[in-house]
Amino acid sequence: MTLGTVAIVALYAAFIHYVWGWGRVVSLWSAAGWGTAALALALLLATYVLRTWRIYDYFPHETGGRFGTLLRLVQVHNLLNIMLPFRSGEASFPLLMRREFGVSLTRATAALLVMRLFDLHALLAAAGVGLVLQTGGATGAIWAWTLWAAFLILPALAFALRGHAFKLAEKLLPAKGKTLLEEIKAGLPLDANAFARAWGATLVNWFTKIAVLAWVLGLLGGLSVGPGFGGALGGELSSVLPVHAPAGVGTYPAGITAGALAFGADAGGMALEELGKAAVNTHILVIVSSLVGTALSLLAARPKRGD
Repeated sequence: MTLGTVAIVALYAAFIHYVWGWGRVVSLWSAAGWGTAALALALLLATYVLRTWRIYDYFPHETGGRFGTLLRLVQVHNLLNIMLPFRSGEASFPLLMRREFGVSLTRATAALLVMRLFDLHALLAAAGVGLVLQTGGATGAIWAWTLWAAFLILPALAFALRGHAFKLAEKLLPAKGKTLLEEIKAGLPLDANAFARAWGATLVNWFTKIAVLAWVLGLLGGLSVGPGFGGALGGELSSVLPVHAPAGVGTYPAGITAGALAFGADAGGMALEELGKAAVNTHILVIVSSLVGTALSLLAARPKRGD
């Protein structure tokens, strides 16, 4: 699988060089400013720390006092998710949690499932900001923000009504579905305070990441707010869905392009070419942030001398 991933990445790099030339692609950062690239990279790295804190708070007894080790685990899991196809990297999380912290496979898998539901909701809510900002007229904007706010609070309502929802689901679901339902129960936060912390951290994490990616797309591709948010959503959704290619080559930039066009980006010849180059650069930024984050996490997790 590793050799296959390396081969696909190499072919992708050759394809980009043939179509545009890497000099033209990377030159977009020179125009935007390398300080801008460093700031975007730092903000993406901050989201990894926040993502780690969410898990640290989710498993306080098991992970207490070992934040550096957990940061390394989260970064390795994230890197495997990016590099391996079809979301196969997700399987590493429960295995790593069991090895490093003694968390059972069932509990770690259930918690991951719940956190991924949080992630999907927060991702859509964050991208929805760009769509709402594109709404014209005061009346339309009020309705758009109202609908967005109603969508935003859905997880809180679902958590408050979880008891009734589980009882209804138990009556309707077949035996196999009930097994999955029990796993979801096991992966839920213990109480309202734990839920608020996990949900809040998820929202801040994804709002930051989507805003950074939309900002980068705006700088590199000349996109307005709506298409920028749409492109960020499309790229991230492509990495969440099962069609994710190794390292996201092809699928991530294609997701960005499709999302930006769906949110109103210009589909003209030159504009589409600029969007394509901006999408490739944004994809490179995501990969570099994951690699740098993993390298830094290895330093953070190093045992002290004498341990």
